[in-house]
Amino acid sequence: MYRLNLASLLSLILPVAAGPESSPAIDPSQWLNSRGKADSLISKMTLKEKSSIVTGTFDGTCIEHIAPIKRLGFSGLCIQDGPIGLRLGDQVSVFPSGVTTAATWDSQLMALRGEAMAEEFKAKGAHVILGPVAGALGRSPYGGRNWEGFSPDPYLTGIAMDETIRAIQDNGVQATAKHLIGNEQETQRKPTLINGKMVDAVSSNIDDRTMHELYMWPFADAVHAGVASVMCGYNRVNETYSCENRHLINNLLKKELGFEGYVMSDFLATPPGLGPVKAGLDMNQLGPVNLLPLVETYWGDNLVECVKNETLPESDLDGMVRRILTPYFYLGQDKDYPSVDPSSQPLVYNGFKYPYPGPSPVGRDVRGNHSALIREIAAAGTVLLKNEDSILPLNKSLTNIGLFGNDAADPSVGTLFSDHDGIDIGTLISGGGSGSGRPSYVVSPLDAFKSYAKDSGKRLQYVTNNTAILSSMPGLYPWPEVCIVFLKSFVTEGFDRKTLVADDNSVQVVNSIASRCPRRTIVVTHSGGPDLMPWATNPNVSAIVAAHYPGQESGNSILDVLTEKANPSGKLPYTIAKQEEDYNGRIVNITGSAAEDASNWQSDFTEGLFIDYRHFDNKGLDPLYEFGYGLSYTTFDLSSKFVVSSAHKAVGNPHLWETVVKCSIEVRNTGRLAGATVIQLYASLPTNNIPANSLVRTLRGFEKVHLEPGEAKKVTFSLKRRDLSYWDVTLQDWVVPKGDIKLNVGFSSRDLRSSTAVKLVK
Repeated sequence: MYRLNLASLLSLILPVAAGPESSPAIDPSQWLNSRGKADSLISKMTLKEKSSIVTGTFDGTCIEHIAPIKRLGFSGLCIQDGPIGLRLGDQVSVFPSGVTTAATWDSQLMALRGEAMAEEFKAKGAHVILGPVAGALGRSPYGGRNWEGFSPDPYLTGIAMDETIRAIQDNGVQATAKHLIGNEQETQRKPTLINGKMVDAVSSNIDDRTMHELYMWPFADAVHAGVASVMCGYNRVNETYSCENRHLINNLLKKELGFEGYVMSDFLATPPGLGPVKAGLDMNQLGPVNLLPLVETYWGDNLVECVKNETLPESDLDGMVRRILTPYFYLGQDKDYPSVDPSSQPLVYNGFKYPYPGPSPVGRDVRGNHSALIREIAAAGTVLLKNEDSILPLNKSLTNIGLFGNDAADPSVGTLFSDHDGIDIGTLISGGGSGSGRPSYVVSPLDAFKSYAKDSGKRLQYVTNNTAILSSMPGLYPWPEVCIVFLKSFVTEGFDRKTLVADDNSVQVVNSIASRCPRRTIVVTHSGGPDLMPWATNPNVSAIVAAHYPGQESGNSILDVLTEKANPSGKLPYTIAKQEEDYNGRIVNITGSAAEDASNWQSDFTEGLFIDYRHFDNKGLDPLYEFGYGLSYTTFDLSSKFVVSSAHKAVGNPHLWETVVKCSIEVRNTGRLAGATVIQLYASLPTNNIPANSLVRTLRGFEKVHLEPGEAKKVTFSLKRRDLSYWDVTLQDWVVPKGDIKLNVGFSSRDLRSSTAVKLVK
């Protein structure tokens, strides 16, 4: 066993100290220089001005706002939603969701998406993006905000966080990693008034090892990437509200992970009193206690009084301000930064149901050529799950194509996706809530196929009303040669999923079409996570395609995949079960008089590390489609030679981010078409030298490889020390176990083709 020294660990994880095999996220000298600029500005501030830096305001220009100090030349901070684009803005793009991006398993596309979003936010004058999302991680497939994040696997989410944050901040915009931590259900995520009694939010009760190895893991990646801000959530963690949880913020995030940026609260999530300040919260957002009606802030002038009566040392307030201002200077936001686009103001007012006085200003068009990237990411995040008799790609000789389902057509109630329950709103490009977007346009599947049919001289027939589909449909003649059914599952902030079956009588719709279109039915799903597919084994359903939430180019991206313009290369970033009972991590939902007792709102994470595929592996359950699975129009093979080129013993400098193992394998395209696949590496720690209830295997590397027919490439994995360690709750340290660590490589978590073993500690 090799124990990592915590002091050395802290010096490593600080953003100023990037480990080997990674580019520095933060330049140490520039960071210190920026901190000096912050201190210089702080020295000129009054107490009231200092309190204004840490207290949000509502001025209608941005979803959240830090007021300027004009006499000192501080421009203020414009903070905007969200993780798929600037939500309350005009002439902006809506990008593919986090889960769609994770399904690409393509680190380059993850970075390009972050870069493009940063360009739009900056051009609109926004200093801070409220994203990316690492919590909800996806403990439960029912979670209402899972789609905003990437994957229930912490390694995949961690890579996506790293790539996204670096790309955003390389373009001069601050990123926010959210929500810290355990925001894994929407039900009772906030304190709620029930029968006139205020009842505390649900408590996510997480043990120490699970906290470190699962839920904190992607936040460590975010800190290592130099993230400017971390947002704490609404929920309680181990009985204490996240935003006043001293162990969570001061101990785990700031001390253990070495986070040097600032912690902001979620919207109106700051508890009263000095508890949040003492716990490490640096910025209170939105500021006011309430908006409807407007109620004064807990902070602001109250903090001034606390300093004056010596219940809050002024040095503590200075430290909060310093954390906020240092990224502002580090990213050059103090010089020549674009002004806030005035078109955001009426949209913010409208979002809060305030009347906007006067005409709406014309917005800046900041979209550039991002539509092409959105289309590419959406296609790359589309997963081909079934393809019997090679029904896909669509044969060019087809002359009569049918489209079915209320997910195929244009949205019928506008392009804003907010709370909805059973409304036939057309195709879904995103989930709902603050993580959604405001598209300038939406290309529906029906739009794209109309253009395709017109250009190629084909007949296109369609029925986009699910009720009509379940009737006789007399208007179709002759019956289409191929039938494409579009299903959707609307997932939104504020609500957890009631079912994992797609919306609007989806099972009956599929079976109805499949019975009339035998062995020629293709099902496309738009969803924010796993959907149960009871029709998947129907022999008349020949192909299944999971397109997730693709963003504004939805129709074009799915047309690209179905017609071979884009060879499908997406892989599932989650597990699809055969039946609902195979999933764990249930949502806590209490009704009746018991709901009025806060002590009942306990979400005990008793499954520990075992969520998603880890749970299926541990219980020996066969999924319908496993984590990492996805088909292509071509075929690939892996060499039987899985070579470890270097294995450093776990001695010497104990850096968690240091590469300790390099291994490689060759992959070849054995088919007739060019395409891409994802080589995945899973590690299994020696069971006799690690704690009980450890994982069967866990993802520890992946690489997307593009290959021409017959082409072969060598893929090399670099494993870091933390990849091959576990958290020892007694030692309170990361430990590399004694014995052989097994490394498996393949095309999914269940399709493992080659293995080897390394021994770091004898």
